[in-house]
Amino acid sequence: MINRRQIFSTGAKALAGGAAVLSFPHIARADVLAASEKRLSFFNTHTSEKTRSLFWADGQPIAEGLKEIDHILRDWRTGDVEVMDRDLLDLLHGLTAKVGRAEEELHIISGYRSPKTNNMLRSQSSGVAKKSLHQQGKAIDIRLPGTELPKLRNAAMAMKAGGVGYYESSQFIHVDTGRVRYW
Repeated sequence: MINRRQIFSTGAKALAGGAAVLSFPHIARADVLAASEKRLSFFNTHTSEKTRSLFWADGQPIAEGLKEIDHILRDWRTGDVEVMDRDLLDLLHGLTAKVGRAEEELHIISGYRSPKTNNMLRSQSSGVAKKSLHQQGKAIDIRLPGTELPKLRNAAMAMKAGGVGYYESSQFIHVDTGRVRYW
């Protein structure tokens, strides 16, 4: 028997049959278990690439969809691809659903960052963390056209699923699967 603690523990947990669920305690249990398919749409603002990828269906991850997502979220400067944190994908799926825009393309400002790229950006800006979660595939900077940035930020904060940064002048938010914090 699955108990509440197993379902809402930190990170996705393997359940009966290998199914994994969102790790956000504010989402109703029935909603979590009812998500039979999960898709994400992305537009990479640097490469103009697009994808709409099914990454979860029938209680199982979809390898091809995950590969497509990892590719579009790659470090566009170096071409390095990293396996993105699957909890981050669940966070994005939940966020787009929360703002009623699950079918819309998330615009990628920054996904994975190689250490080389992160160091280069740090040398140009004081706002880039030395141990950025982007380097671990656990962070993304996004905007969602048609959704006001404060609404997107507030929805991400309400999820309490990790860090949320608000960059109004650059018109994007940062979300990650690190500890809950806001800036």
